[in-house]
Amino acid sequence: MEENIKTKKSGTTDLTRGNVWKLLLFYCLPIFGSAMVQQLYSLVDLLVVGNFAANSNLAVNAVGNATTIVNILLAFALGANAGCSVTVAKYFGAKNHTKVRETVNTSIITFSALCAVTMVLGFAFGDLSMDALSVDSSYRADCLTYLYVYAGSLPFVFLYNTGCGICSAMGDSKTPFIFLVVSSLLNVGLDLLFVCVFHWDVAGAAWATFISQAISAVLTAFVLARKLAKLPGDEKPRMFVKDISRDLMITSVPVILQNAFVSVGNFFVSKRINDIGLDATTGFTAAFKLVSMANVGVSQMTSGLANFCSQNKAVGEYKRIVQGFVAVLVYCLITNAVFMAAFISAPAFFTRLFVDADKLTADALAYSCNFIVIVTSFLPVVCVKIVCDGVVRGCGGNLGFTISTFTDLILRVAFVYILVPFMGFSGVSWAWAIGWALGALVAVSFFLAIPCLRPIFFKNHKPKPVIK
Repeated sequence: MEENIKTKKSGTTDLTRGNVWKLLLFYCLPIFGSAMVQQLYSLVDLLVVGNFAANSNLAVNAVGNATTIVNILLAFALGANAGCSVTVAKYFGAKNHTKVRETVNTSIITFSALCAVTMVLGFAFGDLSMDALSVDSSYRADCLTYLYVYAGSLPFVFLYNTGCGICSAMGDSKTPFIFLVVSSLLNVGLDLLFVCVFHWDVAGAAWATFISQAISAVLTAFVLARKLAKLPGDEKPRMFVKDISRDLMITSVPVILQNAFVSVGNFFVSKRINDIGLDATTGFTAAFKLVSMANVGVSQMTSGLANFCSQNKAVGEYKRIVQGFVAVLVYCLITNAVFMAAFISAPAFFTRLFVDADKLTADALAYSCNFIVIVTSFLPVVCVKIVCDGVVRGCGGNLGFTISTFTDLILRVAFVYILVPFMGFSGVSWAWAIGWALGALVAVSFFLAIPCLRPIFFKNHKPKPVIK
């Protein structure tokens, strides 16, 4: 009883108790909000430079192509978030608070080293990445500026994502959300100041993001330290535990690979689109931002589901895992239905938000609308895939999670190069849809194969299942 009170006072939540639907709703909503607000960082950059930069269409292309590289670097930070989250959730669910503290200490050291490597890669391969993407010389310098400033902000990105993952694993998804909202509002203000007043254009958008991310990271770290101090237990934790570091990497690597290979896949897709022409690049950049905004919130909600599954698996609450899957799937489908209704009904309106109407060509608008309508129609399909992946990852099935992700990615890239010569830009849109559909089938198969859940899934076929 005393331990439960202390846990509640520390601002954390035990995900192994209480009504699953209500618990996950209030737990996942801040995670969803955090993902949406974090997505607004680059979205606002694109909106501001697309409407207020001197050469808005070229500025959009610069930010869009730079973001393709940035997302590869960001994959490592998102992996840190997932690694901390699942590992901390395991120990927190088992009430082993000393291990929780040791995991936090080990995470900071492990992911600081990973951050240093990521920064070196970002600065070392900037020019080479521009060549590989076939970036047009008219916006190449701006593209490099955005990339290098973002690479410099990676320590803050890693710190925020690591802290956010730890807080979420301990049942507190609200605090990181609040700080992210504050920093995002600051980002909007700085974007407008640097681009509209100082006329720094793409560089201004990049520095606005840098400063905002630094503030959110520092605030999150401060609150995390206070939460850890309030956890029960007086045993002094070790600063670095080799076995925990190994577990962190085992959990993080599949997520890093997922995000990195998805981003690498998008890299090759962007190159193919750049080869089509500037209008195709502009149209795709605007459309892809919208689709990503619809998708990333759902993806992060299932990170919360992975924490829920990890905590409940640790105490043998397998039926709650299935209930959690159903609850989050329903929440995600409802969320996607809202995005579908908005984007499919008015694709031209949303495209025009990103580029000054006077500089948006008819071809660029047509490309954007094509991608939005076709790909957004398949959001429920990818929703099923992502939610299944979340349960698989939370139950320790990293191999299945990785395979389903690679299937989706490889097929999308392959079909872009297969279909574009015959269908033009529409081939890009249909490649996305086909990759999502086939990737969903693989994800569902691994979900149904989770060992601890099989007796629940197949009990109707075997009235008296025997578990050996």
